[in-house]
Amino acid sequence: MVHHPRSGSLQFWPRKRANKILPSANWKILENAVSDKKILGFVGYKVGMLSALVKDNTPNSITKGKQIVMPVTIIECPPMKILSIRFYKNGIPATEMLAENLDKNLARKIKIPKKKSNIEEIETLGNKVSGAPKISEFSSEKLSEYDNLRLIVYTSADKTGLKKSPDIIEVGVSGKIEDKFKIAKEMLGKEINFSDAFSKGQVVDAHVVTKGKGTQGPVKRFGITLKPHKTEKGVRRPGSLGPWHPAKVIFRVPMAGQVGFFTRVQNNNKLIDLNKKEDYPFQHYGNIKTNFCIIKGSIGGPIKRPLLLTFAARPSKKIEKENFELVRLIK
Repeated sequence: MVHHPRSGSLQFWPRKRANKILPSANWKILENAVSDKKILGFVGYKVGMLSALVKDNTPNSITKGKQIVMPVTIIECPPMKILSIRFYKNGIPATEMLAENLDKNLARKIKIPKKKSNIEEIETLGNKVSGAPKISEFSSEKLSEYDNLRLIVYTSADKTGLKKSPDIIEVGVSGKIEDKFKIAKEMLGKEINFSDAFSKGQVVDAHVVTKGKGTQGPVKRFGITLKPHKTEKGVRRPGSLGPWHPAKVIFRVPMAGQVGFFTRVQNNNKLIDLNKKEDYPFQHYGNIKTNFCIIKGSIGGPIKRPLLLTFAARPSKKIEKENFELVRLIK
């Protein structure tokens, strides 16, 4: 019996360009999955790939105790700061508390309200909410009116030398709402470093927007087989677009269209090491001027593209047991 599954997966549909360059995550799942009381995500910028010489300390590994070479991805992770704290009630944004002493570069990205009480002037942060209370106004009784809170953070992109406009994103925090508010209150006005969220040897998920390749035909887009060279109506196209009736082309037929610039999640990536700035110039990127992390394997997206690293939603026990000690990067 010939087994010929359809070309292309229906897992990702529709195959169209991502709405935004920096994807978001399902914080509701992560907040329930992570027990540590800390921030659950961090924004980084892809530097490129290198080879790394590491010592394998994984239990029961064939190469245990030996030095091996593996491909790694370098991601620069400049500090982040809190723009505002968003409070939720019944799963809907109810109110928002704006931080003070914000960076001047934020004006390149959003319109910052002159009055702290008028949060409605910020339009790029999602739903409009009214009445931005101060921290001093928040009591335990006031906090009990809401069922959740998340942080609106922005990156210190100007420290990387890539650009001046920061990237803004909503990030979840684990724990009860009292613990979340305590963590947010401690972080207000301070820089949040990558080491505050993640540690060496951890397993993370990478939320990325892949490299865009424009409009392509069905052979490249879905992987269909080329027809014989004497085919009358074209070699690089499907043999049939469907039956006479229904008189339309159903969505399962492989057609030409957009390839790349898709939002994808790469699960269970191993954090090999956390490092400080690197003076060595990376090709097409330049010098790393802030902290960076080293991740095993490849991460989607082109160089300089922002991406979101989060805690693993479904951590792999096999990858969690992996233990690699960085010896040096091979440049």
